[in-house]
Amino acid sequence: MSPSTETPPPRLSPQSWLQDLQIAVALLTRLPSGKIAEDPAPCLARASRCYPLVGALVGGLAGLVLLVTDGFGLPAIPAALLAIATTVLITGALHEDGLADLADGFGGGRDRAQKLAIMRDSRIGSYGVLALILTVALRGFSLAAIADPLTAIAVLIAAESLSRGGLASIMAMLPAARPDGLAAHVGRPRGSDALTAAAIALAIALLLLDWQAAVLAAVATVLFQGGLALLARRQIGGYTGDVLGAAQQVAATAVLLVLAAALG
Repeated sequence: MSPSTETPPPRLSPQSWLQDLQIAVALLTRLPSGKIAEDPAPCLARASRCYPLVGALVGGLAGLVLLVTDGFGLPAIPAALLAIATTVLITGALHEDGLADLADGFGGGRDRAQKLAIMRDSRIGSYGVLALILTVALRGFSLAAIADPLTAIAVLIAAESLSRGGLASIMAMLPAARPDGLAAHVGRPRGSDALTAAAIALAIALLLLDWQAAVLAAVATVLFQGGLALLARRQIGGYTGDVLGAAQQVAATAVLLVLAAALG
């Protein structure tokens, strides 16, 4: 299915921002997003500018779980793992599924066609299982290493926001790897939308963390998502929904790791 050619609402109007946020919530989470007033198809690509806001929402809800479990005296590691599990429940494991599919495809496919076929297969292989175990463990233990609960919540929100703030840039810079996949359906956001998403994510990080930690987290996001984007371009010629899911997971893990080292 190709993107609709209907004219979307004006980009800077409050209505367009609200609609884009609703679309982003509906695309990236299982949370109720309310009734969207207009046809969402023309705005699917533009809604990527709101991805970091959705990330902040996901991180904030997971942070509440972390705060409550800490208040009940739960040890740091199980409390952190429950917070990570909350992000999985909110998103319906959307990004984790993408990471597992990408790991299986890139690890087990011999050529571009086979890699894409494996990534579309709903079954999970050994590469996918190992990738999920590794990233969940690294995120959970990194979060647990940050002793102060409020700092840990701030780091979690920043990681979830930054890791989604870079997705629009991948969508804008890389072609769709399939003519009939999610990427082709959503379309390519404008460069201005990608810059807006990145700016929102960085602003959220700067509001929650000191500037050195925020810059360190942003650099980690750019390096790891940029590396994954280059790998995807080489392996399958572009991006898919699985590539975006894996990019979110890789960046969130990287941010938590570097901030645990810096702040833990």
